[in-house]
Amino acid sequence: MEITEVTVSLMDDEKLKAFANIVIDDLFVVRGLKIIEHIGRYFIAMPSRKQRDGSFRDIAHPITSEFRTRLEKVVLDKYWEEVGRNSTPGSN
Repeated sequence: MEITEVTVSLMDDEKLKAFANIVIDDLFVVRGLKIIEHIGRYFIAMPSRKQRDGSFRDIAHPITSEFRTRLEKVVLDKYWEEVGRNSTPGSN
């Protein structure tokens, strides 16, 4: 299983840094991943839905820690690429 496409939309927020969408094997898309900064660490939050009790439950998520690690690396690499592109003079 390969992550064949990643798109990142930067946000101007203190904690929520971006939204991301991924395509797996050019066949399946997952939209609404969040790139969050917390205490100087960046991580990926999976798309979730609010439950009746007020808690949140992931709609889609990796089953293995290996795939989560790979997913996080690919998405964060794309995030930093977008940050760099948007901080380059004349890029706006």
